[in-house]
Amino acid sequence: MLVLASASPRRRDLLAQAGYAFKVIPAEIQEDLNPGETPIGYVLRLAREKVEAVAALPDFKAFTQTQQEPAMILGADTTVVAPNGEILAKPEDDADAARMLRLLAGATHKVITGVALLAPTQTDTFTEVAAEVTYVTMLTPTEEEQAAYIATGEPRGKAGAYGIQGQAARWIPRIHGCYFNVVGLPLALVASMIEGLELRLRAGVAPQVVVL
Repeated sequence: MLVLASASPRRRDLLAQAGYAFKVIPAEIQEDLNPGETPIGYVLRLAREKVEAVAALPDFKAFTQTQQEPAMILGADTTVVAPNGEILAKPEDDADAARMLRLLAGATHKVITGVALLAPTQTDTFTEVAAEVTYVTMLTPTEEEQAAYIATGEPRGKAGAYGIQGQAARWIPRIHGCYFNVVGLPLALVASMIEGLELRLRAGVAPQVVVL
């Protein structure tokens, strides 16, 4: 059984779309950027902290007692890296959202998702992490278009202040890489991690760190 360590409706919908049965137990962690932290290091750390936080919750421990097989915990964190190298998390307010959209306009930026998969067993706990990078090109919307978009509320709670699956799609002429990564969960990577971790656990091989 799979446990999703996130309250994100987008990640929940993507997992369901891919055919997974899962239970949602959200993680509550601090998401501040550490000094000198790289974008990939940042999202990998947060993804790992999310699965570790859920593994320690009484709700998760109670849930595993009802399952015949050990449950895996899936955590993810997505960030946007502006063309100038700035890491863009969720905007603090509408003014911050406008600032982020100006940074992204008329250029190509990176969207990076860190994924962590934790599998507790009777004798140990195994955690595997990986990251996916997608390059996104954004057109230059007018100030009026940006203001109208921000007024919809869609940028709130989204890294980089936009959602490719929403109204901002009209400003995205092309991407290079996984589309679902930009939405918030790289499904092919997640599927390969789940399958790979299951195989490695059965074979007694230690998990690995992969960056794609």
